[in-house]
Amino acid sequence: MAGSGVFAEIIEGDVYKYYSDGEWKKSTSGKSVPIINPTTRKTQFKVQACTQEEVNKVVDTAKSAQKSWVKTPLWKRAELLHKAAAILKEHKVPIAECLVKEIAKPAKDAVTEVVRSGDLVSYCAEEGVRILGEGKFLVSDSFPGNERTKYCLTSKVPLGVVLAIPPFNYPVNLAVSKIAPALIAGNSLVLKPPTQGAVAALHMVHCFHLAGFPKGLISCVTGKGSEIGDFLTMHPGVNCISFTGGDTGIAISKKAGMIPLQMELGGKDACIILEDADLDLAAVNIIKGGFSYSGQRCTAVKVVLIMESVADILVEKVKSKVAKLTVGSPEDDCDITPVVTESSANFIEGLVMDAKQKGATFCQEYKREGNLIWPLLLDNVRPDMRIAWEEPFGPVLPVIRINSVEEGIHHCNASNFGLQGCVFTRDINKAILISDAMETGTVQINSAPARGPDHFPFQGLKDSGIGSQGITNSINMMTKVKTTVINLPSPSYAMG
Repeated sequence: MAGSGVFAEIIEGDVYKYYSDGEWKKSTSGKSVPIINPTTRKTQFKVQACTQEEVNKVVDTAKSAQKSWVKTPLWKRAELLHKAAAILKEHKVPIAECLVKEIAKPAKDAVTEVVRSGDLVSYCAEEGVRILGEGKFLVSDSFPGNERTKYCLTSKVPLGVVLAIPPFNYPVNLAVSKIAPALIAGNSLVLKPPTQGAVAALHMVHCFHLAGFPKGLISCVTGKGSEIGDFLTMHPGVNCISFTGGDTGIAISKKAGMIPLQMELGGKDACIILEDADLDLAAVNIIKGGFSYSGQRCTAVKVVLIMESVADILVEKVKSKVAKLTVGSPEDDCDITPVVTESSANFIEGLVMDAKQKGATFCQEYKREGNLIWPLLLDNVRPDMRIAWEEPFGPVLPVIRINSVEEGIHHCNASNFGLQGCVFTRDINKAILISDAMETGTVQINSAPARGPDHFPFQGLKDSGIGSQGITNSINMMTKVKTTVINLPSPSYAMG
C-alpha cells in the first residue's frame, strides 16, 4: 500500500516529504500542495511546498555529490542501477496504486508502467557501460597538410547537475528515462515531478534510495511551479534540463541559458489512411492510438486523414469499436477513465463545442460527468475547426476526409507540431515517400504512433521539441566530449 511498509518514512501525517541529501524531509515552508484524485475530484494526497532556499540547498548538494560520483567506476554505477530496477519492480503494486489515484491510469496499465520503468533502468545500465566504456583515437595525418605528430584521445564526460521534469501522464517512466541516463553518465540528478503524479514519483525515488546511491546524488523537490518552477529552470547550478510536457517547455527554452536542453512538448499526430490500406488494421490502431489512456498521450492519434473513397467504411469500423470501449473508474481497468483535471475536461469540451457549432458530424452523443468524458469520434471535421489543429489530450478524435495524399501531407505539415505520424497502406514504396514528406520526428508505417521501445530514438520537430530521447541518445545528450592531444616531437608511424 502507498506510504506504508518500506515507504513509511516518505510520509509524515498526511503529507509526503521531499528528498534531499539522502533523507526524507519536511519543508520549512510549513505548506503543502494538494493532489486531486481525477475520479473523485477530492484531495487524495499532499506533498511538500518546497522553498527557493531548499532548492538552492538541493542544487548545491547535487554539485558536491556529482564530484564524487564521477569517480565511481562504470561497473559500480551500473550495479546500483540494476539494484534500483529490481527494487522498483518488486514494489510495482504500491507505485501503481499511486498512479491509479493520482492520474486515473487504469490499474493494469499502471503496473505495466512501473515494470517497463524497471526494464528501462536495467537496459540503460548495460547500454551506458558499452557507450561510455569506449572512446576514439584519432591521428593527425588523416587531415591534409599534417604529419603524424599528434594523437587525439576522446571520451565522454558528464555535464554536472541534470534537472529532470517529467509529465503527469508517465510520471514514473518518463522520470526514470531521464534519471538512469544521467546517473550512468556520471551526473547528479534533481527531479521536479508533476503535481499530478508526484507521489508515484516519490515512491520511485525511494527505490533508488533503497538501492544505496550516494547521498545528495538524487534529489526530488515538490511544490508549486509559480514558486520554484522558473527558479529551478534558471538556476545557475543546473547544467542540463530534460523536460517532457507542453507549452511550458517553450518558455523554459527561452530562459534556460547556455545549457543543453532535451525537450518533448506534445504533438498533433496525424494518421494518413490510403485507399489500399488494410482498413481493419487501421481501425484497430486508431482505437489503440486515439483512445488508450483516454487519449492523454503525446503520441496519441490526434487526427485521422482518410481518403474520401474509403472514409465511410473506415468510420463505421471505428464507430463499432468505440461502442465496445468501457468507460468508468481506473480501479476497474476501464478503457476510458477520467482526464487528469477539471480544467483539462473543460478545454476538451471547448474543442467539442466549437466543432459542433461549425458542423462536425458526431458519431456518438457527447457525454461528460465531472472529469469523465465518453469516447467521441468526430467525422467531417474541417480545417476551420479548432479540433483540427489543437491537441485535445482527451478521448476525442477528429476525422478529416481528404481527396489526395498531398492534401493529407499538407495538413500534417501545416501543424506547428511535428512529433509523430503514421500512414496505412499496402504499398511500401508509397509509405516511404509519404514518410519522407511528413515533417515529424517519427513516422510509423501500418501502426499507431508510439514512444518506444524505450531504446528507440524519440524526437519531435518544430514546436514538438528539441533534441532526441531514447536510452542511447539520452546518455549521449547528458555528456560532452573531452579531448586530450598528445604531441610527438617527430612523426611516428606504425610499421605493421
